[in-house]
Amino acid sequence: MRRAAIVGTGAIAAAHAEALRAAGDRVELVAVVDVDADRATAFAEEWGVPRTHLTTAALLDAEDLDLVHVCTPPRSHVPLALECLAANVNVLVEKPPALSLSGIDALIAAERGSTGRVATVFQHRFGPAAVRLRRLVSEGVLGRSFVAKCDTLWYRGDAYFDVPWRGTWDSEGGGPTMGHGIHQFDLLLSVLGPWQEIRAVAVRQARHVQTEDVSMALVTFADGTVASMINSLLSPRETSQLRFDFERATVEVEHLYGYTDADWTVTPAPGHDEVVTHWRGERPEVVSGHRGQLTALLDALDSGETPPVTLADTRNTMEFVAALYASAFTGAVVKAGEIGPDSPFYATMEGIGAPWANAR
Repeated sequence: MRRAAIVGTGAIAAAHAEALRAAGDRVELVAVVDVDADRATAFAEEWGVPRTHLTTAALLDAEDLDLVHVCTPPRSHVPLALECLAANVNVLVEKPPALSLSGIDALIAAERGSTGRVATVFQHRFGPAAVRLRRLVSEGVLGRSFVAKCDTLWYRGDAYFDVPWRGTWDSEGGGPTMGHGIHQFDLLLSVLGPWQEIRAVAVRQARHVQTEDVSMALVTFADGTVASMINSLLSPRETSQLRFDFERATVEVEHLYGYTDADWTVTPAPGHDEVVTHWRGERPEVVSGHRGQLTALLDALDSGETPPVTLADTRNTMEFVAALYASAFTGAVVKAGEIGPDSPFYATMEGIGAPWANAR
């Protein structure tokens, strides 16, 4: 049986604890960490966890672990993952795993000297429908990809940002592009493959924060697909939408925080009704979520493979985020590979600074 621990017992930690419990006798949650001892104790009592610790260092010193789930605020993700890698322990880190590309590259460098591996929580990749879609694309069933759309239209009022680390570049790394829409466009990227260039806009419309509250982008992919994207925290009718227009079918999903097969529709092009037959799945009721990703991670550990989503996968998504901000703040088209150590957007997503930073 694998031995796991959770670092950080805030809201998202419950999803991790639930996924670990659902895994049954494959893994045991043996300890939790939180700087707030009372909160750690309450969480441990709720989920039947035998031990608590106040620091990750104490956890790693006291426990024999296979996996650490990092569920703390974004700013601490890289330092905590580095601690785990130094102890040769695998890490599953919540999104965003770092606040910048430089942080991702620091993890990549540390991983080379460790037997531990880092996986990022991008759970929407693991719903049965997304797995099926990637398979059908790779098999050529859907034909060429032409057009795509990816919208994360959510609502977060002023009270949401009363939490001190929200809405700042230093603590959260960005606005809805970094912390909300990233789930949807990571799924988009996992389906369409390498992106080539991006034209973007980011604005602060209503929330009194450092970061944007809306971003929009036009993206060209290496295979010629063109895609549009919106990430918003100002949309009262909340929805998450993806649409893929292929040569032989349109494939769409609309949900909010997790989908089942019922949230997807497939519209075949004239003369290609066979696509619907290929689409039908075997587990239509399964929700995309942490359970699916944890199952895939445990399968990888059992077979000696690298757990998904790898740092290389994550870097592609994080480079996309950096390029979106770079395009939005400079007004330039940004191509894949342009954000290197010499770019101001490499060390921080804020780069040269948001255009509203000095506004009265």
